[in-house]
Amino acid sequence: MNTLRARIASGGRASGLRTALLCGAALGGVVALPSAAFAQDSETAASQDDDFGERVIIVQARRQNETLQEVPVTVTSIGGETLQRYNVDQVADITSRVPTLNVQSGGSGSGGQISLRGVGSSNISAAFDSAVAFEYDGVVVSTMRLVQAGFFDVEQIDVLRGPQSLFFGKSATGGVLSLRSANPTADWEVGMRGSYEFEEKGYLINGYISGPITDTLGIRIAAQFNDIDEFQLLQENTPAVNQERGLTDFIGRLTLDFNPSDRFRANLKVQYTKNENDGAIGTAEIGCGANGVADSIFLLGGAVNLPAGYDCNTNDQRYYLTDAAGPLAGPVPGNSPADGRNGVPFGETEIWFGRLQFDLDLSDTLTLTSVTGLLNMDAIDFDAYSYGGFIPGPNGTRLPGGAGASDPINTLEQYSQELRLASDFDGAFNFMLGAFYEDRTFVFDTSQQGVNISFGGADPVTGFTYDWDKIHTTKTEALSFFGSAMIDITDKLELSGGIRWTDETKVQTISVPYVHAGFAAFGGAFLSSGFFSGPINFADDNLSPEVTLRYQATDDLNIFASYKTGFKSGGIDNSALPSNSLSQAAASGDFSSLIFQSEEAEGGEIGFKSQWAGRSFTLNATAYYYVFTDLQVQNFNAVTVQFATSNAGELTTKGVDLETRWITPVDGLNISANLSYLDAEYTDTFIQPLGISTVDLNGRRGSQAPEWSGNIAADWTIPLSDSLELFLSGNAAYNDGYITDEATLNDFVQPSFWTIDSNVSIGHPDGKWKLALIATNLTDEIFVITSGGRPFLEPGVGDDLVLTQNRGRQVFAEISFRF
Repeated sequence: MNTLRARIASGGRASGLRTALLCGAALGGVVALPSAAFAQDSETAASQDDDFGERVIIVQARRQNETLQEVPVTVTSIGGETLQRYNVDQVADITSRVPTLNVQSGGSGSGGQISLRGVGSSNISAAFDSAVAFEYDGVVVSTMRLVQAGFFDVEQIDVLRGPQSLFFGKSATGGVLSLRSANPTADWEVGMRGSYEFEEKGYLINGYISGPITDTLGIRIAAQFNDIDEFQLLQENTPAVNQERGLTDFIGRLTLDFNPSDRFRANLKVQYTKNENDGAIGTAEIGCGANGVADSIFLLGGAVNLPAGYDCNTNDQRYYLTDAAGPLAGPVPGNSPADGRNGVPFGETEIWFGRLQFDLDLSDTLTLTSVTGLLNMDAIDFDAYSYGGFIPGPNGTRLPGGAGASDPINTLEQYSQELRLASDFDGAFNFMLGAFYEDRTFVFDTSQQGVNISFGGADPVTGFTYDWDKIHTTKTEALSFFGSAMIDITDKLELSGGIRWTDETKVQTISVPYVHAGFAAFGGAFLSSGFFSGPINFADDNLSPEVTLRYQATDDLNIFASYKTGFKSGGIDNSALPSNSLSQAAASGDFSSLIFQSEEAEGGEIGFKSQWAGRSFTLNATAYYYVFTDLQVQNFNAVTVQFATSNAGELTTKGVDLETRWITPVDGLNISANLSYLDAEYTDTFIQPLGISTVDLNGRRGSQAPEWSGNIAADWTIPLSDSLELFLSGNAAYNDGYITDEATLNDFVQPSFWTIDSNVSIGHPDGKWKLALIATNLTDEIFVITSGGRPFLEPGVGDDLVLTQNRGRQVFAEISFRF
C-alpha cells in the first residue's frame, strides 16, 4: 500500500506513526531528517488524522501524499506555525533550522543561491539553474529572484536532501527546497498580524480571509506588506544619497479550491510580488586582505586610481556603498530605468506566479494529476560594483566614486506542464507515470562599465557614460518522461524505484547594440556597435535512475537504503564581457568557450527512523555518499574584471545527519536537536580558468561545507488558565565554519559560530489572539556566506575581498488575531 489514504484505511503502517504529530505539535519547531514535522493549529492539507484521531504530517517527497515518518527520503519539514513564531519572512531565515543549508539573497545575476550539503550554484550567474531546486506550490521555478522576495501565509516548507531528479526533474542534483502556501479553510476564518522590528526599523503587516463560498468552492485571499527603513546603514563619510538603504516587499495571493465531486479537485493559486530596494549589493562588506589596507580602485591601467574609502571593519554592519562617480553617472543606453537617476542605486522586481493543479480519479485505483505553472518576472537592479571609491572634494569632502556600475534587466517567461498518473491498488504493486514540459525565455539585458572608459570622457556621439549595452536571450525547452514503481515484497519490505529521461535544448543569441565610441582606438579589441552572434546552441539528454529498499522492522523502526542519481543541464554563459571573452569568441566565430557542461550526481544513502520510550523519544539518522561530476562553477577575476564559468572535475560529499526529539515528563516542555557531519572534497582536477588560479584544487575541501553543524531547540507551553497560555521557545544553532569560495587553496574561511533565536508569547490557546516578543540572531553574530575578489584590484598589489554576510540581530514586537 503506497498512499497515505490506503495506509490509513488499512489501519496498518499508520499505527506506527501515530505520535508523529504529538512530537511536532508539542515542540512547535523544526523536525529534521527523515522524520516528522510540526502541525499547524489550523486544519491544512499538510496534515491529516489517522485512525487514532491523531495528526500526522504529510509530505510529497515522492510526488504523492505520504507520512514524513514513513517516506524513505531525508526530509526536514518546517510548519507554518513555526515560521510565524519566529517571524521568518525570508528563505534565508530558515538556515538556523536546517543544518548544512546555506542561503544567500542578492546579486545581479541569478539573484540568490541555495546550497545544501556543500552543493549549490553561483548567485552571480543568471545562466545556471539552481543545484537545489526551488519548488513553489508544486512548480519548480528557475529564478532565484523569488529567494529575494519575502514569503508568507505558508503551510509548510520541506527541505529534501540529496539528489531528487526522479520526481523533481532537471534541477535537483543537490536537493529540493519546497514551499507550500496555505489553502482555503473549511470554515470562514480571518487572521491578522502586525509586527515592528527595532534593529532595522521595519514594520510588517499581513492578513488573510479564508472560507467556503459554496459547498464546493473555497477561497483564500492573503496579502503582506513589509517596509524596512534601515536594512543597511552606511559607513560614515560614504558619498551616497541614501545613507540608510531600505527595502519594501508586497505580496498578494489568491487561492481557489474547487471540489465538485469525490473524484475531482482543482486548486488555483495566483500571486503577485513587488520588491523595491535601494541597491542590489545587499549585506556585503569589504575585507582588507593580507596587506591590511583598503586597496585603491585601479582603473584604465592606473590612469585613474581612486582611494577606496571603506574602513576594513567587516563586523560593524556599516557598509561603504557609494553612488556612481560623476563622470560615470550620465545617460544610460538601452532605454534603461536607471537613466536619469544620476548613479543612485536602486532595485525593482515584479513577479506574477500562477499555478493550476487538478486531481481526477479516473477510477477507484487510478488518479490523474495535472500541474500547470506560469511565471512572469521583470527585474532591474542598479549598483556600483567597485564596492568602494571616492573622488576627493573641497575641504576634505568626498564625492561619489563608484565605478563598475551596471543595470542588469532580467525578464523571464516560464511555462511548465506536468502530468502524473498514479495507481492505488490493494495489491503489492503500484506505479506512477509522468511527463513534464517546460518552455522558458530569459532575457539578460545590461549596460555595464567593465572598463570605465568614460573617466576619459563620455561617448562623443551619444553622450552615454557606459562601455557597452549587451543582451543575452536564452530560449530553453525541456521534455522529460518518468516512471516509478513500488512493490511490497512482504508486509515489512518495500522495493521502489524508477527512471527519468530528460532532453533539454537551449538556444542563445547575443546582441551588442551599443559600444562606447572611445573603444575604436583599441584596434578591434572590443566589439563594435550592432554586433549579433546568431544562434548559439546547446543540447543534452540524460537518464536518471533511482532505487530504494525500505524495511519496517517494527511499528517503531523503519530502515531504508537508496541509490540515487541526479542531473542538471548545462548551457551557455551569459556573463561574458565584450572586453575579453565575448570579443575573443566573436573574432573567431567560435562560441564554444561560453558553453558549460551538464552536472551529474551519483551515490546513495542509508538511514533509519525510530521511536522509543512509548514514542516519547525519537532518534533518526542518515548516512550518505555522493559524487558530483562536472559541478557547474562561476568565479570572478578581480584584476581583469572577467567572469569565469567552468565545470569542476568532481566533488565528493559524504556524511551523517542525526536528529532527536524528546517529549519530556514536564508537561508542555519538549526538546529537539539536529546534528550533521559533512565531508565534502574536490576529488579530481579542478583549475579555475581565465587567470583566477593556476592551482589545482583537487583534494581541497568544498565551499559552503561545514564539517559539523546542528541546532538544539526547546519549547515550553505553560497553561495559565482555560483562556490564557504562556509560550517560551529558544533555538541555538552551531556551525563549525567553512570555506567561502572555490578559487584557491587559501580562500577565505568563515570561523565557527553560534546563532540564537528566542520567542516569548502570551495568548489564547486556540490562537484567537497573541502578543509576542521575538528575537532572531539574538547575539548579533555576523558570518560570511560567500566571498570573492573585489573588482578593479591593482595587479600584484590588491587583495581585498567582497564578503557577503547574513543579516544581524532582529527583535520583533508582534500582535496577532484570528477569528
